[in-house]
Amino acid sequence: MTRLVKELSRLPGIGEKTASRLAFNLLNRPREEVIALAEALLEMKERVGLCSQCFGLSDAPRCHICEDAVREHDVICVVEGPADLMSLERARSFNGVYHVLHGALAPLDGIGPDDIKIKELLGRISEPPGVREVIIATNATVEGEATALYIARALKPLSVKATRLARGLPAGGDLEYSDAATLASALSGRREL
Repeated sequence: MTRLVKELSRLPGIGEKTASRLAFNLLNRPREEVIALAEALLEMKERVGLCSQCFGLSDAPRCHICEDAVREHDVICVVEGPADLMSLERARSFNGVYHVLHGALAPLDGIGPDDIKIKELLGRISEPPGVREVIIATNATVEGEATALYIARALKPLSVKATRLARGLPAGGDLEYSDAATLASALSGRREL
């Protein structure tokens, strides 16, 4: 039991108290449910990887969003992480495709442009059929703003329209914790950088 509490408390947002409650809950569940949870965790770890195009999560070489012919492939929304992509998808207000950076620029922490997927984004933009707009949806933090400005400057010579989500998202907040209405409003009110 102590080992389970320790492992659960490693998850973000789960303290020792919550981990203990979860462990006791699992202890009282039928064996089949606990086995199903353990199998689901293992299956996720073995089958889920990164999409070869957008770097979002996928259980295939390319994710279902990148494979969807109905989506606008000439509009790319850039996000910091897979959870941000999922939050925007829940808002059902965006019909383009995504690019997941897997982080944000943070020079004080030693995270520069080569440590996140900026080079891959710029490579996608230069590929046919062409991209007409890049929506920069990084978080409203110092790191997110620095990343947005860096990407906007890198896009200037490529003659691609760069927009930023409108304010409406809380300063210092993360996309993954925003509600659908706020995200929909931020997407519709985006502005060019």
